[in-house]
Amino acid sequence: MTAAVEHGTARLLPDVDRARAWLLTVDGAPQSYVDLDDPSHLEFEYTRRIAHVLDLAAPPGAPLDVLHLGGGALTLPRHLAAARPGSRQWVVDSDRALLALVAEHLPLPGDGGIEVRARDAREALRERPPASADVVVADVFGGSRVPAHLTTLGYAREAARVLRPDGTYVANLADAAPFAFLRSQLAGLRAAFGRVCLVAEPAVLRGRRFGNAVLVASRTEPPVAELARRAAADPFPARVVHGGALERLVGDARPVQDGESAPSPVPPDGAFTVG
Repeated sequence: MTAAVEHGTARLLPDVDRARAWLLTVDGAPQSYVDLDDPSHLEFEYTRRIAHVLDLAAPPGAPLDVLHLGGGALTLPRHLAAARPGSRQWVVDSDRALLALVAEHLPLPGDGGIEVRARDAREALRERPPASADVVVADVFGGSRVPAHLTTLGYAREAARVLRPDGTYVANLADAAPFAFLRSQLAGLRAAFGRVCLVAEPAVLRGRRFGNAVLVASRTEPPVAELARRAAADPFPARVVHGGALERLVGDARPVQDGESAPSPVPPDGAFTVG
């Protein structure tokens, strides 16, 4: 299945090894993987890391109020609806054509508590009431890059406003050494929230390749020890960077201000593309 969407050409590719599982790509770059029969199956490593954060946000099975910025094929909303029945979830994505493709071919289960809207992420944040969410999940890419207006301190403060005092912000980003973009994002989240850590594979942290980093921010101390244990046990183990190591990584980086922002770096050829 192929469709023209805002940022290129979207394709839904069946997984030959799983009966009702699909890979969503846009211009060849993987965007989402969904198993309609088993929403707990998370194929992409970064989605597992975000799921660890969601798992630790409340006692097992307790419902959460979650705002998802960026929808894709709605992998994490489906996962959370199955793991925490009764959760209320709001998903916003600016790509109306992509949402329509997903709704037609990968429909959500009924009564899952998931509301999906075609909306710009920052506009959606402004419209949310203060202290109305337990978690904000940000996985927003315009093509293969995070849009510039979602990289600033003003954006981070909007996310903090929407969260409850003990809430958590978690974002998927991508960068490579020397991590100018990643460092500026950590600086902005630290200024807006106070406490920050990140989860990434050692090869990315050592500068050997371009890759994903999951950033976690909150006003309270994040569950670093348990998050590190879970990330280390993943099929592709990851490390949690926090405390002094995080301070050294951020260094003299400063938050990005509105008016001086730029999108995230362009991935090198072949970094994420599939055939």
